[in-house]
Amino acid sequence: MSIFALIARSPALRLAALAMLFLGFQNAAIAPYVSLIAIEKIGLSESAFSLVLTLGAIVSVTSAVLMGVMGDRGGRRQGIAIVTALATLLGLTLMVYAPSPFALILCHAVLLPLGSSLYGQVFALARLALPETSQKAGARSNDAILGSVRAGMSVSFMAMLVIWTFAFRAGMDVMQTYLAALIASCILAALMVWAWPKGAQITWADAPSGQSFRAALAELARPLVASRLVMLGAINSCAVLYFVLIGLVFDASQTRTTADIALYFGMVAGWEVPCLIYLPRLVAYIPRPTLIAIGSTFYTLHIVLMPIWVDTPYLWLGTLIAGIGGTAFIGLPIGYYQDLLHGKPGAASSLLALQKAISDILGAAVFGIGMALGGFQTVALIGFCITAFGSFALWQADRARWLMPPPALTVKES
Repeated sequence: MSIFALIARSPALRLAALAMLFLGFQNAAIAPYVSLIAIEKIGLSESAFSLVLTLGAIVSVTSAVLMGVMGDRGGRRQGIAIVTALATLLGLTLMVYAPSPFALILCHAVLLPLGSSLYGQVFALARLALPETSQKAGARSNDAILGSVRAGMSVSFMAMLVIWTFAFRAGMDVMQTYLAALIASCILAALMVWAWPKGAQITWADAPSGQSFRAALAELARPLVASRLVMLGAINSCAVLYFVLIGLVFDASQTRTTADIALYFGMVAGWEVPCLIYLPRLVAYIPRPTLIAIGSTFYTLHIVLMPIWVDTPYLWLGTLIAGIGGTAFIGLPIGYYQDLLHGKPGAASSLLALQKAISDILGAAVFGIGMALGGFQTVALIGFCITAFGSFALWQADRARWLMPPPALTVKES
């Protein structure tokens, strides 16, 4: 049975795939344009926007840890998912109907970071459903299944940005992106309420961990866990810089338009889709840290080249470099964290948000320092150094440890 058939037949994995699809629509609607809207449309300064990113990271990390631990302690994952989905819905509603500096700060520094915990909750649900489906999958590994689920976000990201390419060329105002995100957010909230597995659809055990908050936080603070978070956070800071820089770099260009931003993002997401499906299959042969280090090197290369290539045809070559490289540190950390905190899917999934918080803080700091020292190119070069350091540190720390990816599960055909 194919991986896609397994996902379609499992209520939990099917919900996870649909959630990734609409999370992709939601994120693609606004993420590429946040810096442009905040600075050019709403009127925030560059330093104020950096502060918004930092505050958002603090809220994101706090909520992710609390909700992840709460999910493992009590097993009430659906209620947590609904709260996070509604937080995003409220933030986007403010920006659609009452856009202002206050609304943008409240949306992007508080409500959307709180809502970002939904990503981790969805993957906690998917991880709970994996043991049975992995047995049926034969030689397919958990990484391949989770990678295929995650590919839905890239598919919808690409589709939405292709739509934006034509919409902006037709004269649509960039503020309308919040309306599209709001529609996707409404669908996500409905999925969390009505499509969450219930009754006979729950075929796995989700026993409460019984851990106190102090014990759970102590486990997350262990050097083995905390050091990997910092390393992967440094690696992923390049993705934060990509989202921040692209709108500003293209806006400063003499030849590029808002439609080109959408097209660039869409092409990157398009290259990610096949890589997210097939790259995890290499985990049986190449350790995750090695794949992540190679991928992040490719990804940061396209960020360094973007300000140089922006007015040349070579710019579009950067989409291929970014799509292939970004896949490694987008899809592989999901299984990496699940192995790191085996048996605690909520806490393990919260590590994704913790990682994002570290990335956001580093990205905001690099953006602020780089713009003060030189400009876009300086930001890109500092980001390259941060990511390269994180990649080497992760590879060095894990190359001889037990925390290596297990070989793909094999089951004899009856």
